[in-house]
Amino acid sequence: MNHPARSYLFVPGNRPERFDKAIASAADVVVIDLEDAVDPETKADSRGHVASWTSGRDARILERVALRINDAGSEYFGEDLRLVRDCAIRRIMLPKAEHADQVARVLDAQADALVLPLLETARGLDACGGIAAARGVQRLVFGTLDFAFDLELDLGEDLQPLAEAAAQIVRASRVAGLQAPVAGVTPQLRDEARLSTDWSWFRRRGFGAKLCIHPCQVGPVHEGLAPDAEAVDWARRVVAVDAQGAGAASVDGRMVDRPVVLQALRILRRAGL
Repeated sequence: MNHPARSYLFVPGNRPERFDKAIASAADVVVIDLEDAVDPETKADSRGHVASWTSGRDARILERVALRINDAGSEYFGEDLRLVRDCAIRRIMLPKAEHADQVARVLDAQADALVLPLLETARGLDACGGIAAARGVQRLVFGTLDFAFDLELDLGEDLQPLAEAAAQIVRASRVAGLQAPVAGVTPQLRDEARLSTDWSWFRRRGFGAKLCIHPCQVGPVHEGLAPDAEAVDWARRVVAVDAQGAGAASVDGRMVDRPVVLQALRILRRAGL
């Protein structure tokens, strides 16, 4: 994968027949879930499914896979870490992350793990700067539904109660030099309008990827990150003017200085140009 992941598609760990189907989707990363999607009585079997499926699997496929384990306070955490140690999945999603020591425990199991801490509680948000700076963290993930539950927020169709937390997570990511954080799920299946509204809200606030719970959500998430034709045209003209090196210049009445050129280059990269 030559670009930061844009979509993370969950697949239940107790449904191994869906693993390859998820890999065949357009999702950048497939997240095999051992936590919320798996009942307690099937967690052990799910670990076995993951171990069996990853055994001998092509490394290029496993580069697109993440494993969401159970949180550090659960009775399943130790067994999950043993699976992390023994299987070939490097990208580990850590739910209910609340301090950097929990990340360190994942790295104790697999030294080269790429950890995706899920911030889902007030304590996790309070510690997000330290978590972001911890060794092994690739990017932060905002678990919006659990966060809203923890703080007793009534979201409905209005995400504004999450604005302060979203801004804090984006700032912590930037300070730590991480990839832009991952937005939480939109639980309304096959409601593209709601998905687009949610995703646009997070995009405007600096998020660079989104959790998905169905393959039908992946395409709209990718499309929401792509710049439109008007933005691409503007960026091309800015870069062209800058390449002429003729001193002070403007495009559409806006002075072309270094920040404007960098913005144009970012737009072209997002467009794959």
